[in-house]
Amino acid sequence: MPATITVNGVRHTVEVDDDTPLLWVLRDVLHLTGTKFGCGVALCGACTVHIDGVPRRSCITPIAAVGDAQIRTIEALHELAVGRTLQQAWLDHEVVQCGYCQSGQLMSAAALLAGNPAPGDGDIDSIMSGNICRCGTYERIRGAIKLASQRIGGKENAS
Repeated sequence: MPATITVNGVRHTVEVDDDTPLLWVLRDVLHLTGTKFGCGVALCGACTVHIDGVPRRSCITPIAAVGDAQIRTIEALHELAVGRTLQQAWLDHEVVQCGYCQSGQLMSAAALLAGNPAPGDGDIDSIMSGNICRCGTYERIRGAIKLASQRIGGKENAS
């Protein structure tokens, strides 16, 4: 059944069943492979995308639930000032080891800073707790979020 979705500002019509997870539409139909499959049950966060600016797990979001919403994937995160700032902070803090979880980590962090430019440790931990990093770079992730916060004008995290 055809569905029309907007991903990274581009409208696409895809032929998939209504219950097809958004993750598989992104990866297999649209060939946007930056969004990763991790657990398939919304526990690891590797598949996080923004739907109308809200972080959502694409592995459990059926395409029928997307409707006219705007979907942003890691491939377009750099189009947002907060995305560019986070990506640079990720590099500056050498966050990435294996890199598998990083697209989901960045998408969650971008949503956090878009809504709260000066998050404290508790805010960061709360939002990021749904993203698993098998390499254990959580302290570097927190440090990169704090650095990005400082760079975009957040004051609470000056450290």
